[in-house]
Amino acid sequence: MAPTPRPERPGPDTEVLHGGNTSGPVLRVGGTVRKRWHRAAPSVVHLLRHLEKNGYEAAPRSYGRSLTGDQLLEYVPGTLADQGPPLTADELHRLGGLVRRLHDLTAGHGPRHPQQAVWDVAIPDPREEVVCHNDLAPWNLVRDGDRWVFIDWDGAGPGTRTGDLGYAAHGFVPLHAGGNPDADGARLCALADGYGCDRAQREELPDAVLHRVRGMYDLLVEGGRTGRAPWAGLYAQGHADHWGPAADYVARHRDRWRAALLR
Repeated sequence: MAPTPRPERPGPDTEVLHGGNTSGPVLRVGGTVRKRWHRAAPSVVHLLRHLEKNGYEAAPRSYGRSLTGDQLLEYVPGTLADQGPPLTADELHRLGGLVRRLHDLTAGHGPRHPQQAVWDVAIPDPREEVVCHNDLAPWNLVRDGDRWVFIDWDGAGPGTRTGDLGYAAHGFVPLHAGGNPDADGARLCALADGYGCDRAQREELPDAVLHRVRGMYDLLVEGGRTGRAPWAGLYAQGHADHWGPAADYVARHRDRWRAALLR
């Protein structure tokens, strides 16, 4: 049964939420979040309802489309992971398990009418194994006590297990320029262990990280060159200054990390 939408009428508890870099303004109205409806929204709604039906607690409930034409989602209280210290090794292990559960539930998943499926995947993977979140990052993980919830599913769509996990590794390990390659390798292993990566996935994971990180840098640079929204705006804000050096860092150390993952 589809969830019952919450009341539509805005009240004094309306606030503008942090984020919305690619989706436009995000508002909280009472116990709901309102976001712009977009071309992939029907597929995202179906995905979130599939996850809810199967007991996946690390995603917000979708209430469909509001009377004003916006996406209507559950508001999840808590603190974004990027506002706290880096995850511990045990927390990275837990995170890997949440990503694995997501992928196991979305393997073979698609909208009721696959020919009508529309997704908005910014960096396509070389294969389509599962439906990925595609932006698993500290700025999209809300923690409230024992409940962890991934938000901002607008970029969800088909991809690979290691691509989604590799993007998560960039933000949560984190794999950023100026890191400690040995410490980063140990933390990457904790994430992969939590996911339950097999040998082939461990071999592929460092290259999958590079594909996603370099892909984000290229997307920003191309946006800056062509003016394509929203990437042009993010490029102007200096986001490429992070992603370019991060990609170089991953490229330099991926063989070391692959060896650590396979030990």
